[in-house]
Amino acid sequence: MFKMIELSLINDLVEERLVKGDLRWLANFNEIHKDYSVDGITFPIYASGGLQEKGFLLSRIFSGLVTPRYKVNFFFYGSSELEPKFLKKILLIFKKEFGIDDWIFLNLVQKHPFQKDLKQMVIEFADRNIGIAAFSLDTKEAISSNNTLGRNLLKNFNLTELKFEAFDLPDYLKSFTISFSLGMMALVATALIGIQQALNNLLLTTMFLTAFSVIIGHRIYKARYHVTLIIDDNGFKLGKGRRITEGKWSNYKNATIYITSSRETFLRLYSGKVVTDLPLSRTGMSRKEVYNLVRQLISK
Repeated sequence: MFKMIELSLINDLVEERLVKGDLRWLANFNEIHKDYSVDGITFPIYASGGLQEKGFLLSRIFSGLVTPRYKVNFFFYGSSELEPKFLKKILLIFKKEFGIDDWIFLNLVQKHPFQKDLKQMVIEFADRNIGIAAFSLDTKEAISSNNTLGRNLLKNFNLTELKFEAFDLPDYLKSFTISFSLGMMALVATALIGIQQALNNLLLTTMFLTAFSVIIGHRIYKARYHVTLIIDDNGFKLGKGRRITEGKWSNYKNATIYITSSRETFLRLYSGKVVTDLPLSRTGMSRKEVYNLVRQLISK
């Protein structure tokens, strides 16, 4: 059975990605509703926005003159197993409630493998104003409707697993500093051996070095510090840079909430004398929901 607590975690994941702007290549979503009802169906998450840019003045002017003023809507719905009849009802409601100038992205997640009829219905759907992306957590299968909106939604918002991650600014600044310091050392070394070309224009060289450090620093950050956490029914996979730690819930006896001196929150797992800490606050995960879910998985 697809437990409500698992759905709640997926809701948190979708909301977190929307807030972080993971769908900004599709639209600028600036308003998020939770438990939003449309004609009797309650969607855990609904977001609305548009295509217009919200950045610098020139970008906004260009966007206002060129970009269509479509209203863009994003709906998320999760269930143990979706029925074709239910999906048809959702699509009919969208047709009734929204106009021809509205774009709609429908993100569906289910626990079990797709029914053949549902899969065929999604793949063959070709309405140009409604894009569908559907995901099965059991099989890791991802499908989309046969139109531009559906394919773009699938490309930008793959959701076949409970994967949490967060950008950590202090660690990135550490990576940037490492890259910039190495560059400065190389610059000083060129001066010491008599190469003056790099120092002829110090300002230009420093700007180039800064831009170079931003790129290389990001690569160092991803390779050494970036934290990801994937959870499923069997266990977890914790990544810090290229280092991967895996564990099965059956190997652990208990779980507690652990708070560090810097106020970071971890889920601490106990297996005899061995302790494993899973980051919660750093990856944007709900402390209460994850704790309750893991306790249930361990108790199995």
